[in-house]
Amino acid sequence: MPLQNQKQLFDIPNTVTYLNIASLSPSFKAVEEAGIRAIKEKSKPYLIPSSDFFNPVITVKKLFAKLIDVPDYNRVVTIPSVSYGMATIANNITLKENEEVLVIEEQFPSNIYVWKRLVKKYNAKLKVIRQPNLGENSGKQWNSDIINAITEHTALVAMGNIHWANGTLFDLKTIREKTKKNNALLIIDGSQSIGALPFSVKSIDPDALICAGYKWLFGPYGSGYAYYGSYFDNGIPLEENWSARLGSENLSGLTLYENAYKPLANRYSVGESGNFIYIQMQIEALKQVIKWTPVAIQDYCKVISMEAVEALKNMGCLIENESQRSHHLFGVKLPKTLDKLQLKAQLNKQNIYVSFRGDYIRLSSHLYNTREDFQKLTQCIYQNI
Repeated sequence: MPLQNQKQLFDIPNTVTYLNIASLSPSFKAVEEAGIRAIKEKSKPYLIPSSDFFNPVITVKKLFAKLIDVPDYNRVVTIPSVSYGMATIANNITLKENEEVLVIEEQFPSNIYVWKRLVKKYNAKLKVIRQPNLGENSGKQWNSDIINAITEHTALVAMGNIHWANGTLFDLKTIREKTKKNNALLIIDGSQSIGALPFSVKSIDPDALICAGYKWLFGPYGSGYAYYGSYFDNGIPLEENWSARLGSENLSGLTLYENAYKPLANRYSVGESGNFIYIQMQIEALKQVIKWTPVAIQDYCKVISMEAVEALKNMGCLIENESQRSHHLFGVKLPKTLDKLQLKAQLNKQNIYVSFRGDYIRLSSHLYNTREDFQKLTQCIYQNI
């Protein structure tokens, strides 16, 4: 049975049309309540057992591992940001002179700056694959260009599952096959896809997946997740926090310093990963996302947006072909005749929230949105053309 609207789980006024979860998700009520409970627990630290430094974190890791189809939760760690996860990866990669790090045009900065520094350090090259200017059928050609650009000179491909600003879908399975043939790493930024778009580590087999937790995963700002494959099993973490060491649960023996890390990716956990407030909120958020399922979320977003997509195209807006983009997030290129400043003012006046990205607006929806939200948006755009 298809998912029904879930707005009752959120505290969003009926006067607000929020189509910008890609920037920051609203908390649903269960997440908010979990955070409040955790804050109150911190007021009485003498009642917090030492196991709370560890067990809730394991619960979060197991939930995220289930969401992305990872058999062993020890390959998952909690991190504070995408930049932290990417820095961990760069810290464990050595490039040869003139080797290439391949990225896509207008990639999110947290997945660009780190590679610019890395290639400069080793006198290597950053290769940017531009988006073709083919109207609503650019996605297919863009994927082809990415695949063709992967050669024996490619050391690493770093990209998202979708483009963060326009929702273009990337053929990660074929890209992964090409990287393996050329002994190149594949690093995925899943911040704009994990939780709303089906993803399987078993199927894609990336070397790492880094993901912000405050967007489609409904966690607090400052939360994130990382999956590290076998390439990173014996790497060097950015920091040496005590809880990443084997046997750290024995608090009375912490000064019996342990050289060995906990297995697999645990060494890469951020310090204070057992954050009492964040972890409780993340548990509630992930439980609900898994219950909804990314497949059902994607289908719901398609249903509520399809009429608006056709209406916007009829107004002269450009939107990628639906077979080449996601439905939870997509870009709308506005007609050149439209006054964007005037449109922005009208949207604000009507409490309609979207992201402006150059000539595009980015629309991102979820289960609290309705067809009426999209109708309200399209009517506002129509009145300003």
